[in-house]
Amino acid sequence: MTNALAAIRRRTSRVPVSILIVAVIIAVIVAAAILAPWIAPADPDRQALLSRLKPPGTIGRGGVTYLLGTDDLGRDLLSRILYGARVSLGVALLSVFVSTLVGVTLGMIAGWFRGWVDVVVMRLVDVMLSIPAILLAVLTVAVLGPGFFKLVLVLGLTRWPRYTRVAYAQTLQVANLPFIKASELAGAGAMRILFRHVLPNIAGPILIVATSEFGLMILFEAGLSFLGLGIQPPASSWGSIMSVGRQFVERAWWIVAFPGGCLVLLVLSVNVLGDWLRDRLDPRSRIR
Repeated sequence: MTNALAAIRRRTSRVPVSILIVAVIIAVIVAAAILAPWIAPADPDRQALLSRLKPPGTIGRGGVTYLLGTDDLGRDLLSRILYGARVSLGVALLSVFVSTLVGVTLGMIAGWFRGWVDVVVMRLVDVMLSIPAILLAVLTVAVLGPGFFKLVLVLGLTRWPRYTRVAYAQTLQVANLPFIKASELAGAGAMRILFRHVLPNIAGPILIVATSEFGLMILFEAGLSFLGLGIQPPASSWGSIMSVGRQFVERAWWIVAFPGGCLVLLVLSVNVLGDWLRDRLDPRSRIR
């Protein structure tokens, strides 16, 4: 495990300026989400109907300045975006964790035991991949109902096949290495070998998949919330804010523009970081 982590650190040691920029963008958004209760200028759920649909920079009653304007109920848009970032990032992070846990475990088990286990797991992967992920997520949410943890469960359990395929292919390669055979001869059990020796050696490709999936999970959450199947009022997420704003887009463009801009900026930054990690950690993608 130490050697694998050292290899990852060595390959990511030279960081270009563009990656530093996107890393700072991601760090700022994450920090703003974590610190939202302390830096948000107002209660995100406090309604002020006399201040509804105020444009950015408007000074409201009591001298309150709405830096990003207000929504249809007079709620401060900046505060709702900050709290919405907590929801969007939380759903994406937990969903990636669930799908990684399920997918990597099944992939390693199928690649190690092979035989009928391999056939069952990989055919299940084929079935899951034959169904559009967003359609499967919509149908599952419609059955289970909306909510934060239900959304995490739905997204996590619809995106695991990609991890399974990667973990399966990597496990087939690692399983034949000499130190794995030595562990078998020493009497180590299958689960110990998989999680103590195989997993650290396939961590690079898994990290690449998780990075790209993180941005996709943010989009899925926003899409489901936009359709009314995700986070429910009065809680806010970027998708639900934009869903409300579409009704007033001609007279209150800022309700859609600002959360949409944050969404694009975050997903773009995550994807750029993921591409760089893939180039650095996947030897086949690098031109020597």
